[in-house]
Amino acid sequence: MEGAVTEPTGAPGAAPCEAAGPAIFAYDGSDLAAYAIEQAGIQLAPGREALVVCVWQPADVGFVPAKGRHLHAAAANEVAEAAQETAAQGAEIAARAGFRARPLTVEAAPTWKGLVKVAQEHRCGLIVIGSHQRSGLLGHLAGSVAAATVSHFDSSVLVIHKPH
Repeated sequence: MEGAVTEPTGAPGAAPCEAAGPAIFAYDGSDLAAYAIEQAGIQLAPGREALVVCVWQPADVGFVPAKGRHLHAAAANEVAEAAQETAAQGAEIAARAGFRARPLTVEAAPTWKGLVKVAQEHRCGLIVIGSHQRSGLLGHLAGSVAAATVSHFDSSVLVIHKPH
């Protein structure tokens, strides 16, 4: 079910967002993603609605599962469940940073496509994403979720770099 967006039980459906729209936080369970959410809490107005999005793929998990869970990537139901747990963990971080956050998962490859899809479906004007500061030829050849998101999203992307 490529590109499907799922929300936890009891969460509202894909109804249009409020005028300013929520911020999208790309959350893959990494320290960098958590740092990006925390920094966004400093940069953005408190109380803003936020969707914490964990993008997953059954063949290549694409995130660090919450609770140290070990997965067999071929078991899509396990990966989807772990993605929901990971998104919930990110939503907790966002709530502590002052956002009205809710978790969301999307199955998509590559990751940037899932982020842009969610942002478009929810009429979001901002995606927040952490990025490694890569330089040189390797940085350009390896590609970057942040760079791809910036180049494919028609609205604003806040790229947060963690100091070394």
